[in-house]
Amino acid sequence: MTAAVTDTLDSSADLPAHAIDQATRHLHDVLAIALEHGPGRRALVVYDTRTGLSRALLAAYRRNLPDAQFVDFDAVEPGAVLEAFRAMAAHELVVLLQSTNFRLDGFRIRVELFKLGLKVIEHVHLSRMPGIQGEHYIDALAYDPAYFRGTGRALKERIDRAPHGRVVGGGETLTFASPFESAKLNIGDYSEMHNVGGQFPIGEVFTEAQDLEAVHGRVQVHVFGDTNYRSNHPEVPVTLIIERGRVVASENATPAFQQVLDNITAEEGEVWVRELGFGLNRAFTRELRVDDIGTYERMCGIHLSLGAKHGVYTKPGFKRKDARFHIDVFAVTDAVFLGDEQVYAEGRWLA
Repeated sequence: MTAAVTDTLDSSADLPAHAIDQATRHLHDVLAIALEHGPGRRALVVYDTRTGLSRALLAAYRRNLPDAQFVDFDAVEPGAVLEAFRAMAAHELVVLLQSTNFRLDGFRIRVELFKLGLKVIEHVHLSRMPGIQGEHYIDALAYDPAYFRGTGRALKERIDRAPHGRVVGGGETLTFASPFESAKLNIGDYSEMHNVGGQFPIGEVFTEAQDLEAVHGRVQVHVFGDTNYRSNHPEVPVTLIIERGRVVASENATPAFQQVLDNITAEEGEVWVRELGFGLNRAFTRELRVDDIGTYERMCGIHLSLGAKHGVYTKPGFKRKDARFHIDVFAVTDAVFLGDEQVYAEGRWLA
C-alpha cells in the first residue's frame, strides 16, 4: 500500500470549524512572529477555492488580515494578478493559497516577488492533502519560535563543527566520514536573510558532506518522493547500499522506487546522495504523513536527496545544466550522531 490511495478522497470537501479556528491561531503566530507583519502594513492574498484546505486557510487569513486585498486567481485575468503584485511596495506581504500552483507566463511567482522586496507566504499543492491530511497540514503551521529557532540554531552549530556523522536506523548505519557544508536554516527567522518568507509549513536544517564520496553504508527508506511528487510509503522499507556517495544497490525496492532509481540513472549515469536534511516539524512523523512530498519534507527526522542536483551547494564536477534530479527520501532513524555526540533519539532532537 502507498500514500497514493488517498487520491480517492475528496480534496474539495470542507474542513471542520475547529480546523479553521486552529489555522487562525497558527497563522496569527506565523504572521506576527515569523514574518513580523504588523498592523498598518499592507497585505495581498491571492487564492483559489478549489479545495477544502484552500478555503479553510482563506477563512483563517480573512480573520487575521481583515484589511488585506483578496484576489481570486480563478476569477480574474492573469494581468490583474500581475498588476496587484506590482502595486505592492517593498516589505509588504503577499500570501499565495494554491490548490495546485499558480502559473503566470514568464513570471516565476515567488522568485519575482522576492525581487520586488516583498515578504511571501506560499501554500502550494493543497489538493494533494485531502480529508484529515488537511488538518495535519494545519497542525504543521504551528509556530513555536523557542523550539524552531533554538533547536535549529543548536543543530547548525553542531553540524558546522562536526568532523563526521552517522544516521542509525532499523539496524543499518549510514556514515558521513567528512565534515559538513555550512548548514542552512528554515526556522522562521529571516533577520539575517535577504528574502523574507517562503513555502510553509517550515522547519528544517540542511547540509551535505563536504566530500560526497565519504558517504557510505546502508540506510532504510520508509517514504520517498515518487514520479508524481507524492509521498510513497512502501510496506517494507527500501534499503539503499551506498558506496563513495553513490547508491550502488538496493533491497526490497518496489516498482515505484525502482522507477525513481532508473530515471536518475538514465539521465545522470549514477545515483548520488547529496542533501542531509534535519526535519524539525513535529506535526509530521514516520506514521503521520501527508501526500505532498514538499510538505512532508519538514517531518521530524532525517531525509536525504538522491540525484546530482543541489542548487545551494556547488561541488567540483557537478554542472548545474547536467544535474536534473533531487528526490527526497526519508530514512528510518533511531539515532543521529554528529561527531561522537548523539543529537536524535526516540523521535526527537536532543539539541
